[in-house]
Amino acid sequence: MKNEEMNVGEEKSSFFKKYFACLKLDTKSIARNAIVAALYAVLTYAFFFISYGNLQVRISEFMVLLCFFNPNYIYGLTLGCIVANIYSPAMSAFCSPLDIVIGTLATFLSCVCISLSRRMLIASFFPAIFNGLLLAWEFSFVAGDYSLVFFWTNAGFVAAGEVIAISILGYAIFMIMARKLKNFQTLVDAKFNLPLKW
Repeated sequence: MKNEEMNVGEEKSSFFKKYFACLKLDTKSIARNAIVAALYAVLTYAFFFISYGNLQVRISEFMVLLCFFNPNYIYGLTLGCIVANIYSPAMSAFCSPLDIVIGTLATFLSCVCISLSRRMLIASFFPAIFNGLLLAWEFSFVAGDYSLVFFWTNAGFVAAGEVIAISILGYAIFMIMARKLKNFQTLVDAKFNLPLKW
């Protein structure tokens, strides 16, 4: 029994050592994160008509699943979200400069939780939870409407958009890539969750 407990403790310790080692920045990871941040911002702007507001399907959000394979992508995705959200007040009456903080915080928390997950399908629902709740609060604050109906309606709309972008589109993209591309592990610089489990 003690040996089993020691093994579990060692596994956890080993996991977190490897996890925090992945968060170190070197020249390659900085370049990779710069590309990811730019892609996130470009995809958000390219689909600007569905990227902002309470009825949004932010296609670029599927990229948060990169954190499932390597937590180092938290940097690039957070930065990309900041850049994308700079224009959110101009794109939707529901958004305010507060979106730069609230929207980015939702993405950051989602990325952290995804990076700690072991099942990609389950991990894909974290953005729906964080974005749904935090953006619904932001919309309530901006509109000055704190009714539960307004809050939960907006939370539902935002969460549904995240499910479409990540749990359906993103999940399908990464599952197909992982199975079809021989160099998938190198392409995404995977450090965790390979072989891929649903």
